[in-house]
Amino acid sequence: MSVMKGATELADEKAIVAAAEAALGEVALVRAEIGKVIFGQESVVEQTLLAVLSGGHALLVGVPGLAKTKLVATLGIVLGLDNSRIQFTPDLMPSDILGSEVMDQDAAGHRSFRFIPGPIFTQLLMADEINRASPRTQSALLQAMQEYHITIAGDRKDLPQPFHVLATQNPLEQEGTYPLPEAQLDRFLMQVDVGYPELAAERQILLETTGLAETEARPVIDAGRLQQIQGLIRQMPVGEKVVDAILALVRSARPGNGNADTDKNVAWGPGPRAGQALMLCARARALYDGRLAPSIDDVLALAEPVLQHRMALTFAARAEGMSVRDVIADLVKRAKD
Repeated sequence: MSVMKGATELADEKAIVAAAEAALGEVALVRAEIGKVIFGQESVVEQTLLAVLSGGHALLVGVPGLAKTKLVATLGIVLGLDNSRIQFTPDLMPSDILGSEVMDQDAAGHRSFRFIPGPIFTQLLMADEINRASPRTQSALLQAMQEYHITIAGDRKDLPQPFHVLATQNPLEQEGTYPLPEAQLDRFLMQVDVGYPELAAERQILLETTGLAETEARPVIDAGRLQQIQGLIRQMPVGEKVVDAILALVRSARPGNGNADTDKNVAWGPGPRAGQALMLCARARALYDGRLAPSIDDVLALAEPVLQHRMALTFAARAEGMSVRDVIADLVKRAKD
């Protein structure tokens, strides 16, 4: 019996390795295709793609004009996903996102309600300037992002699979905006900070995007294949040391766990979703880099995008000019030592 079990486990391991090796090549093609349209911004592309490969959502934070919308549209093309865009504004209503029921009347005079789906019924949803809508409208995304369905008039309506939300947020212009509630922030797998491009990348942008024609991305995989890769990532083995590193990092970011600096500077820390996000994203990063198993370095590299939107500083820490990034950088440094 044990011999049979051992042979089955060996066969399963070989199947996972073979599937992973096939996925490695496809992910490399996806990266190359995105690179034809998005110049520079390697870490932004990596983190956004990791969020999608992990089956989650991402919040892209950066000033206008840094190709956040272009990146989301390119991802939709390259990954073969249906995509739609919602421009969030203060007067946007939940029904503008979810859809609404209208009354129809047939030739015999019988009346009935018909549901008209909103733009949320897509595979890749870009929520542009998500913090410009009211909390009531923002809450329309909560159930969809966590449970992958919505409820209209008491009826459950499932969303297309896979379903991903890539939201953008302008960190500078705060007039007329509504900060995202913590419960919604926690549903984003990662917060991706989008900075200005490097000099060489900006030069390439000027040369490539101001002519008669621009390079267009082409599909590399489709939605079905993406789901297979997402399932494969969840099967990738994670060593005990990596699991311990995830737990140690997440717990060290919470007050009351024996870290004096955290107790002093952090008002509240990341919950279990942060550990889940690190597990998935570390696996995805290994695959992204052409490896079959994640390492502790993957965990530490993802600490900032996974943790920064799941923490808040005390008033005293903010008064001293500290930022959440400073706290995370210190935690990562301690983990390396």
